[in-house]
Amino acid sequence: MKFFFVLNGKKIKQLSIIIVAAFFTAGILFVERNEMMVFSTSDGPQAFYKAKTDEKVMALSFNISWGDQRALPILDILKDKNVQATFFLSGAWAERHPDIVKRIIDDGHEVGNHGYQYESYPAWDDDKIKKDIRRSGQVLTDLTGKKPVLLRPPHGQFDKRVLNIADKLDYSIAHWSVNSNDWENPGVDKIVETTVKGASKGDVILMHASDSAKQTHKALPVILDQLKGNGYKFTTVSELIASTTTKSKEIK
Repeated sequence: MKFFFVLNGKKIKQLSIIIVAAFFTAGILFVERNEMMVFSTSDGPQAFYKAKTDEKVMALSFNISWGDQRALPILDILKDKNVQATFFLSGAWAERHPDIVKRIIDDGHEVGNHGYQYESYPAWDDDKIKKDIRRSGQVLTDLTGKKPVLLRPPHGQFDKRVLNIADKLDYSIAHWSVNSNDWENPGVDKIVETTVKGASKGDVILMHASDSAKQTHKALPVILDQLKGNGYKFTTVSELIASTTTKSKEIK
């Protein structure tokens, strides 16, 4: 029987975990839209999802894999609110929109790798996964002048094998702890409520800047104003990782 864990904090190679339960299935699924997340065991590289911190700080993260209509309004809002975020970009998308990638970098945001073909990694063999990560990484390096260090696999899907491949390619997998569910387009008020009520110290918030997320740019300024009003500050995912202590969480 297997147990599954997500690392909260800096990536470490070995972590001793006390197993406290014995009657659960061998897998855990995390679903976002048709996106599935399989968390790794405690043996080996871990996925960052939340910082353990006493400071009222969190990170906004945006996935982009399609379209060019939503990203710029979101960038305008972040600039107006003086907020830096982390953008996980599909390599294929970045090739088609180098001007938006440049704007992301010029505005001081962090860029992470979101794969190239935007297909599920666990269904692929090792070599295909490596080629996809490397191809996207090279595109982003060429466009930004800096190799990304964070990877958020396409569709949010990964397993222990993908974690190990990413680690060998010098990437840390970055997940999230608060899902705004903005891809569902449930209404601006619902996106705001889901995000603000679910947010706490050290969280990584998942949002989207693809064209399919039609209400994110309307909800974002309200979210930022409310969270700032509650005393929160924003940073990039890498800065959140660097400032945190290590913690593990058992997922049943």
